[in-house]
Amino acid sequence: MTVLANIPEQLLPLAVAIEELAPYYRNPRTGDIPAIAESLTVNGQYRPVVVNKGTHTGRANEILAGNHTVAAARQLGWEHIAATWVDVDDDAAARIVVVDNRTNDLAGYDTALLAEVLSEIPDLEGTGYDRESVDQLLDDTSLPETLELTSDGAGTGAAATVDYLQWGYLQWESKRVRITSEEVEALNDIYTKFVDDTNSDLGFGWHVLQEAHKENQAE
Repeated sequence: MTVLANIPEQLLPLAVAIEELAPYYRNPRTGDIPAIAESLTVNGQYRPVVVNKGTHTGRANEILAGNHTVAAARQLGWEHIAATWVDVDDDAAARIVVVDNRTNDLAGYDTALLAEVLSEIPDLEGTGYDRESVDQLLDDTSLPETLELTSDGAGTGAAATVDYLQWGYLQWESKRVRITSEEVEALNDIYTKFVDDTNSDLGFGWHVLQEAHKENQAE
């Protein structure tokens, strides 16, 4: 492996020695260096950092966008990183640093689509997400919105709305199955008896699976 192996071929002409770069002298952003390092390890560098030449600021080779990317690359032992260059004064440098951070803050997600995309990735390594955070996304996107009722000719309909009641769901990893009110009641009865018998809910899932297995064998 060469020292430039983590930089894609298209970015190789932009490679510079990391030791020549300096962090922005008052960066207000705090970054997750381990998460960025994981991304660099798995994905390599997929976009260049932005560096100010420093002719107008007196601070040579100062990183304006990508400070934490460079810090993570240093931590990984990288010697080079791809960079693009600007040559701006203090005011413009500060604007670039602030807007680069702020635009990330202002961006949002289609959480349902994000959860779907993440659920389809077999290995979350290098995404910045873990299984717990994906499960949380699935939880956050699980509740359906209010439904508009069609007219039944009795004064309800377009003007009437109801809250759709989702009784519950079974979930393991990224798989989710909605269950009805009757199924919830049945599970509650099984759960209550299990806790009464064992003084704990530890092993409840396995208990339910074993009971289902016995029923299948009986059939």
